[in-house]
Amino acid sequence: MRNSTSKWLSGVLIAGAFMASIATASAEPIKIAIANFGEHPQLNASIAGFKKALAANGFVEGKDVVYSESNTSFDASLVPQMIAKLQAEHPKLMYTVTTPVSQIAKKALAGSGIPIVFTAVTDPVAAKLVPSWDAGDVGITGSSDLQDISAILTFTKKLFPNAKRIGVPYNPGEANDVALIDKVKAAAPAAGFEVVPVGVDNVNDIQQRIASLAGKADVIYTPASNLLQPAIPAVAAAARQAQIPIVNSDDAAVRSGVVPASFAVNYIQVGENAGKIAAQILKGADPKTIKPARPAYADHAPLINKAVLKAFGAEVPASLADCNCFTK
Repeated sequence: MRNSTSKWLSGVLIAGAFMASIATASAEPIKIAIANFGEHPQLNASIAGFKKALAANGFVEGKDVVYSESNTSFDASLVPQMIAKLQAEHPKLMYTVTTPVSQIAKKALAGSGIPIVFTAVTDPVAAKLVPSWDAGDVGITGSSDLQDISAILTFTKKLFPNAKRIGVPYNPGEANDVALIDKVKAAAPAAGFEVVPVGVDNVNDIQQRIASLAGKADVIYTPASNLLQPAIPAVAAAARQAQIPIVNSDDAAVRSGVVPASFAVNYIQVGENAGKIAAQILKGADPKTIKPARPAYADHAPLINKAVLKAFGAEVPASLADCNCFTK
């Protein structure tokens, strides 16, 4: 009798220990890998927004999810190595920041079972990340930072009413930049602009290429380019020397006194859009059924630095005197 009782107790204890181990395992936080191209205010904001949206959807950092973050300091040659390293950690999902990182991750993770949510991608269709704006692809979807080009040009015309030619530097080797140039060309006539594109495929060429716009452009628009934005002080210095004012796609450069004005997407919101998608996938949704998100018009805002604008040889026109869009 004692032996059978002991066996029964042992069985109960073993079963209890087994159930406890299952409970502990099920309580382990989900691992999410974050593959970023490099440290930059816009990209960092998209990561903050991503985490914020996941927390709002029941995935609290440290409790429900843990993040493994890595970046390559904008060195494209190191991206495959970064993706491989993060994949080896067996994450439940990978968050890829920028077009180059997302393109490499899509190829590297194909068939791995690790879904990808991308962000800070201007045109995911042109970048071949998804087949259309109406659907994701196998194992991948995400959020775009596509700006409202017509609104940017309308604001630029208000700020510089006499400007007729808009210079647009871009990286010919990046799908985002090329897609944006096409959109600017399509929207420019309605805003009264002639587009003067200038290719910049190396940071060492910035001075020369921007200087080449002297006498050819009345204002410059700098897009959310992975080559140009990290080097915006160099772009601004060359433009200032040529006395061509800049409207930038990032407001941080306006706040820091580098460029005179911006019409920018809120990258916290871009990241939140991606975080909402990630929450759906973690709850069982198929990425292929989720169309890429893009910022609404309300997610954009103008910003002007009067002192820097004056240094570029321009003044705020009367039509924007009460815009409530000036830095302090």
